[in-house]
Amino acid sequence: MAFRRRNKSYPFFSQEFLIQNHADIVFSLVIFILIGLMFEATAKTAILFIQPQYNVTTLSAEGEVTFYHYGWKDSATILFYFFIAIILHAVVQEYLLDKVNRRLHLSKSKNTKFNESGQLCVFHLVSSVWSFYILITEGYLLHPSSLWENYPHVHLRFQVKFFYLTQLAYWLHALPELYFQKVRKEEISRQLQYICLYLLHIAAAYLLNMSRVGLVLLFLQYVSELGFHIARLFYFTDENHQKMFDMWAVSFVFTRMATLTLMFLAVGFGLARAENQGLDLEMGNFNTVLIRMTVLLLVCLTQSWLLWKFIRFQLRRWREFRHEQAVRKKAATKQALRPLKRDSLGHHENGVLKAENGASPRTKKLKSP
Repeated sequence: MAFRRRNKSYPFFSQEFLIQNHADIVFSLVIFILIGLMFEATAKTAILFIQPQYNVTTLSAEGEVTFYHYGWKDSATILFYFFIAIILHAVVQEYLLDKVNRRLHLSKSKNTKFNESGQLCVFHLVSSVWSFYILITEGYLLHPSSLWENYPHVHLRFQVKFFYLTQLAYWLHALPELYFQKVRKEEISRQLQYICLYLLHIAAAYLLNMSRVGLVLLFLQYVSELGFHIARLFYFTDENHQKMFDMWAVSFVFTRMATLTLMFLAVGFGLARAENQGLDLEMGNFNTVLIRMTVLLLVCLTQSWLLWKFIRFQLRRWREFRHEQAVRKKAATKQALRPLKRDSLGHHENGVLKAENGASPRTKKLKSP
């Protein structure tokens, strides 16, 4: 199964061979794991990679309900979906983005940003719809107090745990993709910043049993980022599309305000008034003053950094707009002065061009062919 057109053949174990065939190599590993399900001796090991572990069945009014908690075996599941994310990345790049790039004829720098926005558009769209579905089915939006009540939220439903595992797998896969996609050195530091921030916040919400608050924050963040990357894709297709950036700016400011409000409401007030205060690793309780202050400080610093980048981005756009306006105004004045220079040689009288001294200009004789 080939994901990329092979214009050249490179020697085995070379850097170019690994970059060109990384999706095929990973696909073979996934097939190898799936084949392990067919044999009884390897089925138990293979299921560790595919299905979330640490399930607990309890009785409730609805009957038997299965919940999950986290453990070290989750790393095997994250590794499997890490491979799946690499394959899906190659599929989107080959069958969607590369075809559009060949029609647009973008420069190398714009091509890199176009591929980045295209990949993140697909991911943010799927993740925002998925997280919104979980919030509706779990009832977190209709009952906001459930975000901090009955903490710690150790037991998770299947869809919640699977969502967090796939989120961690996706952002981990983004690290080697910087190498596979040959991202420019100027872009690596910028992409590493938001990849590490996503990994830090998602892992903190998952390990500190704050999965409910994390779901809401991820939904808000993904919807805002989806608007930005859609606006950037339209901008690369036609640079006159600027209004979508203004719409994204409104959603960005709203997301920052909603994120800070929700964190202070859930962590600063909700968990602070909970009865079970203290650190208990066996019960998964991390409701201490130090941890709450650390979480709030981390979120506040991240939101402040995002706002600072947003202000710089808007100032750069404003300067570019003013520069374009000045260039257009100079071009308009030059075009207005050109007919005045032509008329300064003389004036028209009865349809005949007269010079300033009243004499008619001499007519040029036409040369015979």
